[in-house]
Amino acid sequence: MNLQTNILLKNETKNPIGYYSKIFLLGSCFSENIGSQLNYYKFQTHQNPFGILFHPKAIENFISNVIHKKKYVAEDLIFQNERWHSFDAHSRVSSSDQEKLLHDLNLKINTSNKQLKEVSHVIITLGTSWVYTYLETQTIVANCHKIPQKKFLKKLLSVEEISNSLENIISLLSSINKKINIIFTISPVRHIREGIEQNTRSKAHLISAIHNHLTSQNVSYFPSYEIMMDELRDYRFYTEDMIHPNKTAIRYIWEKFVATWHTENSKLVMKEVETIQKGLAHKPFNENSEKHQQFLHELDKKKEQLKNTFSFIEF
Repeated sequence: MNLQTNILLKNETKNPIGYYSKIFLLGSCFSENIGSQLNYYKFQTHQNPFGILFHPKAIENFISNVIHKKKYVAEDLIFQNERWHSFDAHSRVSSSDQEKLLHDLNLKINTSNKQLKEVSHVIITLGTSWVYTYLETQTIVANCHKIPQKKFLKKLLSVEEISNSLENIISLLSSINKKINIIFTISPVRHIREGIEQNTRSKAHLISAIHNHLTSQNVSYFPSYEIMMDELRDYRFYTEDMIHPNKTAIRYIWEKFVATWHTENSKLVMKEVETIQKGLAHKPFNENSEKHQQFLHELDKKKEQLKNTFSFIEF
């Protein structure tokens, strides 16, 4: 008896991810879930320099600003609740010091420009089709920073608008890095503040727009959202808010991603890394015992062996 609907996944053998791959992650909070797994296994990653970006327009704007090396000035910032903010970035990037925020934004722009020229893969997680336009400047923002909603116009992007935005993203990334591989995915986090129906429309627009571009040679799709909705269709796979996937769900989707995208050699190295990570997390009864000291010695040998092969791996 089959009690689960399984998503058929193809192994991406053309441009798989290995330990020498350099990966740039952008998008919604689920990109950070995948990013944390990549970091745990010591892959070479760069993740959301401007913080979480929920919709395609915000991601397009970030990539455009990075490639054209935008320089942020005081007029680009807004002061709200005793902090300086950029409408291009998440609130976690904000600061009480205006000069510090400008320095951080411009440093992240320049650093990201260099990184995008070198990365092998960009993973973009789209969260929503809903956007907010700041009425004073008529610009779509990445984050409202708790500014009163009456100062914004809320809109659902059409499939065509999203498709055009994704086309710009693909073109911009390819212009700076001809060898780049772009992996799109949809966040399984449900944005139900707008309502269940509105969330469904939002996700449908994103999925339709992405599939308009899958004929491009360097563009792929990983079905995070579909795995959550069809394979894990049970509230036991959600956190207490019944919106976000829990650790079990994130791990399940991560394992599907590894099976689909990672080289066989990287999977072997991941096992070695996991052994070391679990060893480092181990809490002994007696830290000074001879047995524990021997355990630490063996752990150091494993770390050194990995370091000799992959000089960038640090524990």
